[in-house]
Amino acid sequence: MPVSVPLAENAILPNAPARNIRTTTLSNGLLVLTEEMPHLRSVSMGVWLRSGSRDEPAELNGISHFVEHMVFKGTTTRTQQQFASEVDAIGGNLDAFTGKETVCFNVKVLDTNIHKALELLSDLVLNPVFDAQEVEREQGVILEEIKMDEDNPDYLVHETFMQNFWPDDSLGRPILGTGQTVSSFTQKAVKAFHKERFSPLNMVFSAAGNFSHDHLLEKIQERFGSLAPGAGEDLLHRHAPPTTPHITLRNKPSLEQVQICLAVPAPPVNSPDRYPLYLMSNILGGGMSSRLFQSVREEAGLAYSIFSEMNPFRDTGSLAIYAGTSIEKLPEMIRRILAEIRLIKNVVVNDDELSRAKEQLKGNIVLGLESSSSRMSNLARQQINFGRFATIDEITTQIDGVAAADLQRIANDLFQQEKIALTLLGNLGKFKITRDDLAC
Repeated sequence: MPVSVPLAENAILPNAPARNIRTTTLSNGLLVLTEEMPHLRSVSMGVWLRSGSRDEPAELNGISHFVEHMVFKGTTTRTQQQFASEVDAIGGNLDAFTGKETVCFNVKVLDTNIHKALELLSDLVLNPVFDAQEVEREQGVILEEIKMDEDNPDYLVHETFMQNFWPDDSLGRPILGTGQTVSSFTQKAVKAFHKERFSPLNMVFSAAGNFSHDHLLEKIQERFGSLAPGAGEDLLHRHAPPTTPHITLRNKPSLEQVQICLAVPAPPVNSPDRYPLYLMSNILGGGMSSRLFQSVREEAGLAYSIFSEMNPFRDTGSLAIYAGTSIEKLPEMIRRILAEIRLIKNVVVNDDELSRAKEQLKGNIVLGLESSSSRMSNLARQQINFGRFATIDEITTQIDGVAAADLQRIANDLFQQEKIALTLLGNLGKFKITRDDLAC
């Protein structure tokens, strides 16, 4: 029998009463999370895998993404064309994505079409046929996607950084895979991967919107209850992979700009320092009022865009600064980036700047949770990342409690000259840079 538990003391998301958020574990181990939002007319549902591209063996790099594509190519009851027609007939949006640590299949519809949407979502996830001809055809599609991304400098500088930052770990491998690995996928390998990973103990079902938990749970039980529990193998990494503080210069003469990625190792997603870390990143490069934007774009006119970005994972992470500029302006760009890093390390952030960063972060969190799809995603992500839910009041209290000294401490912990990784991509000519030039 399913075990249903209202989340009282651990109740979860933005200002919803605890009674609106429920967690249920089916007898086969599938975890079901729901948030009832009766003021909406939409329903969003997602089937999440707790594993992604970093959980693949090297020879199967890219297979999570490949399977994500393949389930849309037809099931035992529907062709690809029938899926498209039936989704359109209910005015729905059926989608999927693959990340380093998760894969998600999701659908959003009007509340009047929830049963049909659940039928389509469950059929898609549970009953793909993986036709041999479709496997071969999709290999060609993914190979073209890989080529397309190779022509995208924003993507390419990020991938070049990742591959050299975690060179001996799956975290550094591309989500799409490589031409060699994708070309090697067979129908047998795809079916075996689906059978292994699409098991209840590796899945989370989340839903948010206008529905009754008990009624939806009954329908989920009908669709997913017969799914075999699986072996329950722990697919998660046991140890954080080491990082490599590299300097990588990748020459690509066809580019008009030099793409820059300057990064350092950062704590994992569930770090107790995550809110000071996000605030420090926001102040450094989180918007138009950020220090890097003001220095690099507004004062010096060196770039159209510059920003900092957190990439937290379950056991490690990175903080990276991205920008693009001409080869002539590159030395001054790097000088200004390092100057702002030194400043945030050596001078305590003033109260006004810290308050502005806090309001920006809180605003981003709250405004990002105003749809059923974002709430559905947040339910699953919090469960996967933290094993519990935090109310918006709990989150904002933690943000408000961050002191300026916390930001300075973290900046000094992270930004150390010997830890910096620098990736440059573009028409570099004879440009050279050494670690001595990265003093911060």
